[in-house]
Formats: sequence, structure tokens, C-alpha cells
Amino acid sequence: MGFLRGLAALALVALIGFGMFLWLTAPGKLARDTRQALQAAEADVGRGERIFLAAGCASCHAAPDAEGEDRLVLAGGMRFPSEFGTFVAPNISPAPEGIGGWSTEDLALALTRGVSPEGQHYYPAFPYTAYIRMLPGDIADLKAYMDTLPASDVPSQPHEVGFPFNIRRALGGWKWMFLGDDWVIEDAPEEGRYLVEALGHCGECHTPRNLLGATIRSAWLGGAPNPDGQGTVPDISPGGLDWSEADIAYYLESGFTPDFDSVGGHMAFIVDNYAKLPAEDRAAVAAYLKALPTID
Repeated sequence: MGFLRGLAALALVALIGFGMFLWLTAPGKLARDTRQALQAAEADVGRGERIFLAAGCASCHAAPDAEGEDRLVLAGGMRFPSEFGTFVAPNISPAPEGIGGWSTEDLALALTRGVSPEGQHYYPAFPYTAYIRMLPGDIADLKAYMDTLPASDVPSQPHEVGFPFNIRRALGGWKWMFLGDDWVIEDAPEEGRYLVEALGHCGECHTPRNLLGATIRSAWLGGAPNPDGQGTVPDISPGGLDWSEADIAYYLESGFTPDFDSVGGHMAFIVDNYAKLPAEDRAAVAAYLKALPTID
């Protein structure tokens, strides 16, 4: 009898543990006020283009060899190597193979909670850890603009991620530990903070990560190893970027540094986007970067 009682106790503990796992890792949902704000929003396609550029959607979701206007065909396929595996950007064009059947609420769920319309967790290679701070009205504008872009029937490619990182449900636990909508720098200039910490998701590349792949806030924008193992992503905190606000704004417009070096790599896509934005957006990013506290 004692043996059977022991087995029953172990089974009960296992059942409770499994229930806790399911509870902690359940996909998040949109808050009621967010849904209401999305439903009340009057989408502005022109504003949506500005959000699209600032958020760098084409920088990751255009085909790897796309140039010029072809970069607006968000067919996906760009590969992003990491120590957890290689992630492949999906098709997010307004086609059945992309997100053509999505509602604005579906897009908001993906951007701010990292959850698909089917309730599956997305990997944080998709920077919802930054987009979680996006305003509902901006999401509505973005969706309206993306619906005007060319459709592509190219199917999305699967990620190349092995065990145990291919267990999507476990990402719910990762989100429980690391996903939050609080600002990294509370007292920074608001316009620049929104562009850098939310739309531009600059910290996703320029901030080092811990062993579980979450950004280390105490080293915010302090530079990081390049995920593909080749070189480093530069330190753009005040301790690593000795440029004036004018220098930073000009770099985002022209791609040229104060030493007349030119932008390269993936950053070239970012500069191409920011060059098309109003000058006040580039100035706001520069003001934010210069207002950051020095990393200890």
C-alpha cells in the first residue's frame, strides 16, 4: 500500500507540475483596452508607411537579394544565424501565404505578444520584445499600409532550430521571465525613446544578451557579439559613440560617419529606412542616444 501511495503522490505532483507548466507557458492575449483602441482607430495609410520604415519591416522580411521597389515585396527568406539555431524571416505580404488573412488584432497580437493567430508562440528573433511598446493606433496604421503592398506567393521557410529550442510552448516561460512593456530608460526624451526602444528595436542588436537570449538592460546599447559569429555590433551608448547629435542624425540620413566611413551590413537597410523619414525623427533618435546614462 505504501508503494502505491508513493506512486499516487508522485503522479499528483507530476500532474500539478504539468498544470503549472501549461499555465505559465500559455500564449498571451490582447488586453481589452488594446482591442478597443484598435477597433476605434481610424487607420492612416500615410502614417502607416512612416511606422513601416521606422520599424524596419522590409529590413528583415524582404527577399535577401531584393533591391529598390522589390524590397516592398515582403516574401521573407532572410536568414538569421544564432547560437540557438538559424531563424528564417517569414512571408508577411498581404497574400494567403503571408498575412493576407490577418485582422488588425491578429497583427497586434503578433507584434506585442509574440503570438500567432493560431495561438503559437513566436521566437524572439521577431522583436516583439520591443514592439510590445507600440501604440495601438500605430499598429492600425501599419496594417493599413501593409495591406497596400505587393503580394507574394512564396511560402515561408521553416526555422532551423533543434531540440530543446524547438519546443515552442517553452517560449511562454521565457516570456514570463523576460517580456515586459516597461521602458528601459524611463526619463529619456519620449519621441526618441519610442523610436529606439519600440519601433526601431535598436537594442535587439546593439545590446548584449544573457545565456537565455534576453537583452541585458544594465548594458543597454553597449554593443554585442554579432549573432552570426563574425565581429561585433558596435556600442552606441555615450561611452562608445563619441558623436554629436548632428553627426548621428546625418549618419542616419546619409550612411556616412564623421570620419567619412560608410555604413555596411544590415545597418545599411536601417539607414535606407531612416533616410526616408522626416528629419525630426532622425533628430529624436540622436537626442535619445545622447541622453542615455553612461554604462558602469
